[in-house]
Amino acid sequence: MEKIEIFHVDAFTDKIFHGNPAAVCLVDDWLNDELMQAIAVENNLSETAFVRAEEDHFNIRWFSPDGEMSLCGHATLAAGFVLFELGKCSGNVVKFSSVGGQLQVHKTGEHYVIDFPRLHFLSSGNSFQVAAVVDSPVLEVYDSELDYLVVMADEKQVAKATVDLKALSLLEKRGLILTARGDNCDFYSRCFYPKHNIPEDPVTGSAHCVLGPFWSERLNKLSLNAVQGLYRKGDLICEVQGERVLISGNCKWYSKGYLLI
Repeated sequence: MEKIEIFHVDAFTDKIFHGNPAAVCLVDDWLNDELMQAIAVENNLSETAFVRAEEDHFNIRWFSPDGEMSLCGHATLAAGFVLFELGKCSGNVVKFSSVGGQLQVHKTGEHYVIDFPRLHFLSSGNSFQVAAVVDSPVLEVYDSELDYLVVMADEKQVAKATVDLKALSLLEKRGLILTARGDNCDFYSRCFYPKHNIPEDPVTGSAHCVLGPFWSERLNKLSLNAVQGLYRKGDLICEVQGERVLISGNCKWYSKGYLLI
C-alpha cells in the first residue's frame, strides 16, 4: 500500500468555501495515468494536480474528472501555495514544467502569483453557433486558443445567463467564457466546461490568460481587478506583461491528509 500526501486548497480566495477548490498530490514518482485519472474522479473536483520534485524545479500535471488538462491556473496556484507552506522550496519562486510550458508561482506577501502565457483572441467564425448556447443577448464572440470568449452588456446579464451545456459540449473549443465590465471590479466572468464534466468552474486561472489581455486593451490598463463565479466567487488580479499574464490571488487550506493506494 502506497501513502501519498494530498491537500485540498481553496484557490483565489481568502475565505474558506469560496474560490475554486483543487486537490494537490505530492508524488515521488509518477503514478500511471489510469490511477491519476481514477484519483481525480474520486476527488470529484474540477482539478487534481500531481506534483513531482526534480533537481531544481517541479513537474506538474493536472487531471479533471474527465481527462488530463493542458493548462490549469487555480490548481497551479494551489500547488505553489502547498509547496511554499510546507517549506519544500527556497526563495519566493516555485518553478514548474508542464505540458503547457514552463510556469512559475511567486509569493508576494499574502498573495501568490502565477506567471502564465498570454492567450490571444480573434473574432469567431462560429459566432452564431456559440451565441445560440446562451439564453441572453450576446454582444461579441471571440475565439482563443482554448475557449470561446463571449462579451455581454453588463455583470447582471452574465450572472443571470443560462448556458445550454449539451450544445456547448458539441462545439470545438474547450469551453465558454462569459464576461462583462464589473460592477465593483474591472471585469466579471463565468466559465463553463461540460466536455470535462465541469458544468461551471468557479474560478478559472487559465481563462484569465485571455480575459486579462482582452480587458487590458478595452480599458487601456495593464493591471486589472477581476471577479469570477456565481455562487463561489473568487478574486484575481491580472497584470499583462507582453506575452505573459501574471495572475494573483490568495489561497486557503481546507484539508491535509494521505491517500492509501
